[in-house]
Amino acid sequence: MLRGIRTASENWLGRIVMGVVMTVLAGSFAIWGINDIFRGFGRSTVATIGSIEIPIEQFRQTYNDRLQQLSRQLGHPLPPDQARAMGLDQQVLGQMLGEAGVDQRARQMGLGISDAAVARHITADPQLQTVNGQFDRARFEMVLHQMGYTEQRFIAEQRQAELRRQLLGTITGGIAPPQAWRDAINQFQNQERSIRYVALGLAQAGAIAAPSDQDLQSYFDERKILFRAPEYRKIDTVTVTPTELGKWLEISDDDVRKAYEQRHSSFVTPERRHVEQILFPDMADAQAAADRIKDGAGFVAIAAERGFTEPDIDLGTVTKAGIVDPAVAKAAFALKEGEVSAPVQGQFGAVLVSVLKIEPETTKSLAEAAPQLRHDIALERAKAQLQDIHDKVEDARAGGSTLEEVAQREKIPIVSFDVDRSGRDPGGKPVVNLPHAADVINAAFATDIGVDNDPIEADGGYIWYAVAAITPARDRTLDEVKGQVEQRWRNDEMASRLKAKTAELLDKIKGGTSLDAVAAAEGLKVQTASGLRRGDASAGMSAKMTDAVFHTAQDAFGSAPGNDPTQGIVFQVTDVTTPPINPNSDDSKKADQSLQRQIPDDMIGQYLAWLENDLGTNINSSALAQALGNGPPDSN
Repeated sequence: MLRGIRTASENWLGRIVMGVVMTVLAGSFAIWGINDIFRGFGRSTVATIGSIEIPIEQFRQTYNDRLQQLSRQLGHPLPPDQARAMGLDQQVLGQMLGEAGVDQRARQMGLGISDAAVARHITADPQLQTVNGQFDRARFEMVLHQMGYTEQRFIAEQRQAELRRQLLGTITGGIAPPQAWRDAINQFQNQERSIRYVALGLAQAGAIAAPSDQDLQSYFDERKILFRAPEYRKIDTVTVTPTELGKWLEISDDDVRKAYEQRHSSFVTPERRHVEQILFPDMADAQAAADRIKDGAGFVAIAAERGFTEPDIDLGTVTKAGIVDPAVAKAAFALKEGEVSAPVQGQFGAVLVSVLKIEPETTKSLAEAAPQLRHDIALERAKAQLQDIHDKVEDARAGGSTLEEVAQREKIPIVSFDVDRSGRDPGGKPVVNLPHAADVINAAFATDIGVDNDPIEADGGYIWYAVAAITPARDRTLDEVKGQVEQRWRNDEMASRLKAKTAELLDKIKGGTSLDAVAAAEGLKVQTASGLRRGDASAGMSAKMTDAVFHTAQDAFGSAPGNDPTQGIVFQVTDVTTPPINPNSDDSKKADQSLQRQIPDDMIGQYLAWLENDLGTNINSSALAQALGNGPPDSN
């Protein structure tokens, strides 16, 4: 989290818009604690750190800026009560205190940055440059307008941000990860184990008689919640996206023919040739080689004499435009298949060109191109109509029409789904043909019947939804789920027996009986598995099994459930191997990168904790409440 300080100070847009510094400093001060008392400063001051006071108006302006920025990111206004529930007030105050503390220490240390350095920092930002890497003044002014900043305020903040970056950079620069830390990570991530084991199954569990009605009823009564019917909601949806809208549009054959004529070149695949070339220092050498080829010498053999391998002379199968040298391209596309050109004076020297294979130009017919053209035309027209349909739907809903009425009036398909929160229908099957199902279902379960909901923006269009009916969650009767109950009862009984049996065998082994002897007595086969890694359910082992293996010492014995209730495992760890760290491996590089981020975070955290105590920090709770509009106004 704390690395946001560094990345934010280097990327102004991320720092201002995303509020990374705000989150970091607010979180840091919340963790370390700030004295929640009022002493030594005026009622119009929200907080102090060292000699710096944060006035109510300054806090209020910064808080409102953050609130507006979040609202722009969300696409709708963020209500003040929701902002406070998110802890935005504490985040903003933490940011202001943290930045003020670092700024104060920078001044005490006499740190500064020149105007020229600030200008270089701003103009070098890729987000403020053209594609050619030049500073884009228009882009700069547009972003300032979007953020509501003046140029002077932006430059001042950049100067402060650069000073903070310099100060915090001196704390974290050049710290290498401790070898013990790297070793521990390597051991955790890459250690491998081998085992010998026996798998217990149905034979060891024994035959399980069918449960009596009383057994089943008792089992069901104790676990009713497991078989409870969830809440279901009937959701009406209207999907208007370019793709969906395009399905309804009829495109005439004449429109398709005109589009084919207009886009004819896009249906032409140009001729391609497999070309080889040999480069010579001058035309005389090239002519001598050409004469030898006419006398029967091989093209590849000539290239080999000049020290070229086949990959060196192979240009691949290319179009005429795909050959860089125009002279070579012209020569290659004038040859017949299998021919070798006369010497050609190319851009890089004299060249002999050979064509191994020719793929003729092909053109899709109107019939072949029609399906794609019909789809493309429909999509283009749908995009043009989309906003008009959106406005009509929204106007009708604002006038009191239901979603169903609007769909009928505008002749838009309306589709209904009965689903639970997990997206399954009453039959337990996942719903299909519901675009962005997770988003729609989550939104529908957060609203109610009769509520006009904002559409979900998706795939360049909109999905309107309305809750048409709610079926409350309820307890099912045993008769409704008897098959499920009986299967679960049988699985639990099987697992219980196998657990007892594996414990029995494990006790015998720990008592001195060998694994082989126990296996022979039970009619089991001793098997082996190797290359087991932590958290990896491989080699036919369940995740629980692998976890048990990595909680058992070498040469020791353990047990674990198998992949399903019909299996239990008793094992012995026979080998534990940790490979040496390979600094060039991807895993090692990723681990080092992770450590390089964590160490500076920890260092900055400790520094800010010390800075808070060293400078002294206090908060005026009543002034904070007043700034947020939750307290009485200042009487002074």
